[in-house]
Amino acid sequence: MIPLKTLVFDIELAPMTAYVWQRRDVNIALNMIQKDWSVIAWSAKWLGDPASKIIYYDQRNAKDVGNDKAILKPLWKLLDEADVVITQNGKNFDSPKLNARFIMYGWAPPSPYKHLDTYQIVRRVAKFTSNKLEYLTEKLCTKYKKLAHSKFPGMSLWNECLAGNMAAWDEMKRYNIHDVLATEELYDKVKAWAPQAMPSAFYVKDTSTECHTCGRNDKMRRKGIEMTKRGPAQKYQCQGCGAWTQGKVK
Repeated sequence: MIPLKTLVFDIELAPMTAYVWQRRDVNIALNMIQKDWSVIAWSAKWLGDPASKIIYYDQRNAKDVGNDKAILKPLWKLLDEADVVITQNGKNFDSPKLNARFIMYGWAPPSPYKHLDTYQIVRRVAKFTSNKLEYLTEKLCTKYKKLAHSKFPGMSLWNECLAGNMAAWDEMKRYNIHDVLATEELYDKVKAWAPQAMPSAFYVKDTSTECHTCGRNDKMRRKGIEMTKRGPAQKYQCQGCGAWTQGKVK
């Protein structure tokens, strides 16, 4: 079993601002946009590291909040180092948004990495009332649940940050960091349910002795045969995390 470098991360964006004439059913033309979106904060940590080692950057001291180049370079380097990343809905949001900024700044792609998305894991195997981080962490997590905004509820947090309110930036930091910690705990709660076709945080040579989900090498148990397109396969279950995998019939 070889542990892969696995990064958990989350980004926060400044919203676009536009001139509109009504609130509902608005099709915003490009010439209606007054200011485009940008990254105003991000946090990340290596899977398994203590919370004290979390990494955080934001734009509170930037002369131009919309110029996020300086805070994105460290995140690009982390992604370049990672073998696997873990996010909540990051496949559809965080990663494509970051790629757009990287392309805009003329940067080469970071080293390829596999993407584990807790939103997609849960959506594929379960039917919760909601797949949002707020709901899932409330139901499944015990240590880190998604934070509610306290002093600056809803959109006011972003408005106050962009207005230079340092108290709002402090709340943004707590909010963003907690999202990463909550996502990591959520992943730990649902990882055994991830289909075998999804990426793993570990490289295993022998599924009969090593768990591809948690890396344990002393808890694999043979439990029946599964018929696949390639013929019969031995089913193994990790007695540590509960994840199932397949191997050759012995």
